[in-house]
Amino acid sequence: MIRYIDSKKMGRGRHNWLDSHFHFSFAEYQNPDNIHFGQLRVINDDIIQPHTGFDPHPHSNMEIISYTVQGQLTHGDSMGNNRTLTRGQVQYMSAGTGVVHSEYNNEDKPLRLLQIWIFPDKHGYEPNYGDYQFAIEDRIDKWLPMVTSYDNSSSFAPIKIHQDMNIFSTIVSAGKQLEFEVATGRQAYLVLIEGSMEINGQQFNMRDGAEIVEEKFVVNATTDSHILLLEMEKLA
Repeated sequence: MIRYIDSKKMGRGRHNWLDSHFHFSFAEYQNPDNIHFGQLRVINDDIIQPHTGFDPHPHSNMEIISYTVQGQLTHGDSMGNNRTLTRGQVQYMSAGTGVVHSEYNNEDKPLRLLQIWIFPDKHGYEPNYGDYQFAIEDRIDKWLPMVTSYDNSSSFAPIKIHQDMNIFSTIVSAGKQLEFEVATGRQAYLVLIEGSMEINGQQFNMRDGAEIVEEKFVVNATTDSHILLLEMEKLA
């Protein structure tokens, strides 16, 4: 089963410094029929204006992934981490028993990033932070494994989280195809970050999404198509 999600019908958050598309209920967008997908709680597609950002604020008991699309993301937290990430790079924070962090755009151009929240497999982990500088060319016309569970010893993904979830990215070149099989007992959430493509005859444009359950799909890229895929256990 593949359910197409039109970005034009997503929740929105518009502020002077921030423009957000909400894949799931968040902040001013509240839809009781769209709270989460499996253990995936949040995907926010954020554009942050220059020299603004999220001031220090707390989180607990959530696995948080940030995927930088354009610009530079500057992170700081109560664990003493201060890092700046650029296009295609990923940061991970396990909020665990509690952490305070900030996320800023200190540059002169807008910053675009995806904020992703994932329910942990249990509460009370020690807070942790990490990031990884993936090369753009490592995801051209192939699935790049970026994130997996601590329990998954067979995956080459360098970032580990406290949940049965695998996160991949790819950039499928215009005119090419790339397939992925969501196995029995598994489901996946897809985001077209940039570009345009078709899946099983359905047209996708920038920011569109899809819920995919126990089904193989084929991406047909009409333009260079930058994709994020979050594959996880199917919940009953």
